Amino acid sequence: MTDRKPRRSDATRAAILTAARERFAADGYERATIRAIAADAGIDPTMVMRYYGNKEKLFAAAAEIDIRLPDLTAVPRDQVGERLARHFLDRWEHDETMAALLRAAATNGGAAQRMREMFAQQLVPVVAPVVAEACPDPAQAPARAALVSSQVLGAALCRYVLRLEPFVTMPADEVTAWLGPTLQRYLTAADPAAR
Repeated sequence: MTDRKPRRSDATRAAILTAARERFAADGYERATIRAIAADAGIDPTMVMRYYGNKEKLFAAAAEIDIRLPDLTAVPRDQVGERLARHFLDRWEHDETMAALLRAAATNGGAAQRMREMFAQQLVPVVAPVVAEACPDPAQAPARAALVSSQVLGAALCRYVLRLEPFVTMPADEVTAWLGPTLQRYLTAADPAAR
């Protein structure tokens, strides 16, 4: 059995994606250009177009983000909201690409679709087992995941994009302390519509 050597095209694609993530994070979707991304990657702009077609497709590829959600079934039930709040805060603090995607999603349909897919595909399966303990109706998981998303994305918009004071300078532990109980309620409280 022989080891497969990485092809030059693999390295070129990786260089383009790295440059695109950095450029989109620094400049946002609207101001980032194919020419600037190509320059950052040290290649000709035609190569970017060859591999990705256009800026929107390049952004979609660069915005393939693994949220790296924790296994909530291993977390004590009364701590899932806090654990999820802390996780999202840590991800936003250390990944500029997520902020770039959020900025772009506010004005670009493709970026908004990517954000919707990312949260639906990654968050719903993680929260479904927790929600199932609180509510036997499996249809509740997507709705409750959407509520969690609304809080997480709203907090991220205010803290990392709009930079709303004093929220932006609030210590992470304090943000988690405020956000955690709301996420907890969304995941484990009885359905208010069933009353």
